[in-house]
Amino acid sequence: MQARDQLSRRWQGKEGNMAIEQKTDSSSNQTGEQRNPLQKRRTVVGTVVSDKMQKTIVVKVDRQVRHALYKKYVEKSRRYKAHDEKNEAKIGDRVTLVESRPLSREKRWVLQAIIRKAGQAPEINI
Repeated sequence: MQARDQLSRRWQGKEGNMAIEQKTDSSSNQTGEQRNPLQKRRTVVGTVVSDKMQKTIVVKVDRQVRHALYKKYVEKSRRYKAHDEKNEAKIGDRVTLVESRPLSREKRWVLQAIIRKAGQAPEINI
């Protein structure tokens, strides 16, 4: 009976309102807390707004968010710095970025593909 109490025991924290559970057996690792290795990386689509840095582009990603009170869709945007190894993306290009490990202080994205070059008309299905 005492061995069970030592394996899984509940006690109050300093504040008294927080219950903390301690487990010492090895089955706690198998609860699914680890990241799935088959999980895909995030991808975003945006427009290149700057290519003045070496091997780095700045991409503006727009998204539409519904306003909580007025129920109108508002466009919000965010700028990401992305790694462009061959310096092939230019201002105005439509590109796809994929999430990666941190490459510098602000770069966490890598250029995956150029969807449409600047100046090209978008394809229209008739």
